[in-house]
Amino acid sequence: MSRRWLVTGCSSGLGLALARAVLAAGDVLVATSRGDSPLDALAEEFPERLVRARLELRDPEQCAAAVALAQERLGGVDVLVNNAAVGLFGAVEEVSDAELREQLEVLAVAPWRMARLVLPLMRAQGGGHIVNVSSVGGRMAFPGLGAYVAGKFALEGMTLALAAEAAPFGVRVTAVEPGGFATSYGSSLTEAATALPEYAQALAPMRAALRGMAGDGVLNRPEVFAQLVLRAVAAESGPVRLPVGPDAYAMMEAALAGEAAELAAARALAEAAPDPV
Repeated sequence: MSRRWLVTGCSSGLGLALARAVLAAGDVLVATSRGDSPLDALAEEFPERLVRARLELRDPEQCAAAVALAQERLGGVDVLVNNAAVGLFGAVEEVSDAELREQLEVLAVAPWRMARLVLPLMRAQGGGHIVNVSSVGGRMAFPGLGAYVAGKFALEGMTLALAAEAAPFGVRVTAVEPGGFATSYGSSLTEAATALPEYAQALAPMRAALRGMAGDGVLNRPEVFAQLVLRAVAAESGPVRLPVGPDAYAMMEAALAGEAAELAAARALAEAAPDPV
C-alpha cells in the first residue's frame, strides 16, 4: 500500500532528492516549494502521483491550505517531512532581532505549525510519521551559525517532546540530522546585515567551508539522505534522532565526548570543597 507524503522545501537539495525517491518508490506526494519550476521534471515523470503546492512557511494560511490540499487530493497524510529551511551566517553579536526571528520562524515555528495541523488527521487515521529535518547543528554549534543552530536546537527539543506525546496515538516522530551534504545550502546562506571586523578572522574558515559545499565531491550526496528517510519511515520502529552520513556520526561522537568531559569538570567544580574564608 502506498504512503501519502507531504514534504516541504522540495525545490532543491535534500528536499528535491527526497521527492524523487518518494515518487520512484510508488508513493504519492504533495511537494511544496516557493515556485513550481524546480518540480516541473518530476511532474512530467510522475503526473499521477505528484501534487505541487506553493508554500510560504511563514504564512499560517498557506500552511493550512497545504495540509487541506493533501487531505483533499491524497485522502490524508501518512508522512509529514518538515524539510524547508533557511540559513543565516553571522556572529551572535552581528545578528539582529529581526534576522533571528526570521530564522526561528522557518526553522522552529513553521515545523511546529505543520505538525499541529497534521496531528488531528494522523490521530483520526490511527497513526502516521512526522519527520523533522534537523542537522548536526541540532546537537552542536558552529561559529557564524548561532541563529541557525538555535533554530535546530529548538526543533530537536520539540521533536523529543512530540515523540513522547504522540506515541500513544501510533504517531512516530523522528529528527533526521544530516552532516555535510553537497547541496546549495552553503551558497544560499544569507549574510547578516551587520558585519563587525572584529569577527572576520574567527568566521572566515567556516564561511569558506560553507560556500564550497555544493562542489565538494567528498561530501555526502542528497540521494543518501533520501534513501535513509524512506528506510526510517518503512521501519516498524527506530530512534527518535537519526544522524545521516558518516561525518555526522564522527562529529556527534566527538561532541558527546566533549560534553562528557564538560560534565565531569562541572561536577568537580560543584563538589569541590569551598575555599576557606
